[in-house]
Amino acid sequence: VLIVVASLVLGRALTATGGAEMLASGFMAVAGGLSTQAVLAAVMIFLGILTNFVSNNAAAAIGTPVALAIAQQLGAPPEPFVLATIVGCNLSFATPMGYQTNVLIMQPGGYVFRDFLRVGGPLVVLMIVAFSIELSAAYPM
Repeated sequence: VLIVVASLVLGRALTATGGAEMLASGFMAVAGGLSTQAVLAAVMIFLGILTNFVSNNAAAAIGTPVALAIAQQLGAPPEPFVLATIVGCNLSFATPMGYQTNVLIMQPGGYVFRDFLRVGGPLVVLMIVAFSIELSAAYPM
């Protein structure tokens, strides 16, 4: 409960202080030469990486205002960026600490860290490619 509450407060603070716009500007400085569809995929990639090391709630609370600011800077509709955030924040398959159940099954199942990378990594890539294509088709930009 504390993680969720702290994440929501962090998301609001990012919006209220202008931090979301600053992070979006930094993101766009790196991804500025890409097409809107590629930036959308980059948002999913960034959040997919983030959610494998912090909780998906924290990644969503941080990622949503930043994704909205990126959409605004691009002059793109916000919906595909919010959906990219939702998808990216749920790609916690590549590490055992990505989600609680990953950690719970690690020891009893005899899994090691590389097992999650070996199976979860390709799944994350597949999901990013599939949702990038689907979001680009559903929301022409």
